[in-house]
Amino acid sequence: MEKNKKIDLKKLYLSASGSHKGQNGRLLIIGGSKLFHSASLWSLKVASRIVDLVHFASTEENNKIVQRLKQEFRDGIVIPRVEIESYIEEDDCILIGPGMVRNGIFQSQNSKLKTQNLEEILELENEGLQTYFLSKYLLNKYPQKEWVIDAGALQMMEPEWIPNCAILTPHLKEFAGLESKIRNKELREKMGKVRIEEKIKLFAKEFHCTILLKGSTDYVASEDKFIDIKGGNAGMTKGGTGDVLAGLVAALYCKNDSFLSAAAASFINKKAGEDLYRKMGLWFNASDLSDQIPATMKDLLL
Repeated sequence: MEKNKKIDLKKLYLSASGSHKGQNGRLLIIGGSKLFHSASLWSLKVASRIVDLVHFASTEENNKIVQRLKQEFRDGIVIPRVEIESYIEEDDCILIGPGMVRNGIFQSQNSKLKTQNLEEILELENEGLQTYFLSKYLLNKYPQKEWVIDAGALQMMEPEWIPNCAILTPHLKEFAGLESKIRNKELREKMGKVRIEEKIKLFAKEFHCTILLKGSTDYVASEDKFIDIKGGNAGMTKGGTGDVLAGLVAALYCKNDSFLSAAAASFINKKAGEDLYRKMGLWFNASDLSDQIPATMKDLLL
């Protein structure tokens, strides 16, 4: 496996001067719940600064919130979840999971859901079950699409659902949850004997995906590449900063390969946190981070 010592940000796609609306990335965000309102909004906010078009599909409550705030999001379009399949077909990348409820998995084995069509899934009253079955349904039906799997969807999914080339954005606890669900006993035992860096390399190779493991040092592994990314500060432990990162990863993945998207997003995110520290110390939040990322990208890329 190749060990990358440096991220070549010059390889990132930049909008061409003669391009038209939609040619510089179209992203669909599926997230939010009745309980968690802000998470998917942070993903939406940062992504809308980068790609041409963001489609946002959440609960009815969250959709209404975004409609009221719509003037803040350039080219953002709110859509009902019942229509997401048509947008999956046309968009470059789909981010699923930020703000989605992550409970009720114990009930999934006894669920009376017999057929997995979208309408029935969306009628489930238990939002944890809805996260489970919606993630399963979409990831299995559209494996050819570019996926970023985060937060609620990440915690509720089974590793066998992971589409080729998907990007997963777990923290340590979420990755441990994925590891515990691996059905391959030999692989699970092998992963139990090695350090975390080797664990994610093995996981990425087995499931043909890219892992961005979040922490004070981020680790990014694909089937044949690996890099560790240091930086950031304790101000980035606040709630919502992971949702900002997921939105950045997905926005970049609209026009770049999976490993570059994950590694570059990690690097940019940490640099933005460092830029905020110089201005505000540790006293910044996820909204500040999402606002800072475009300015940091300007300094790094232009």
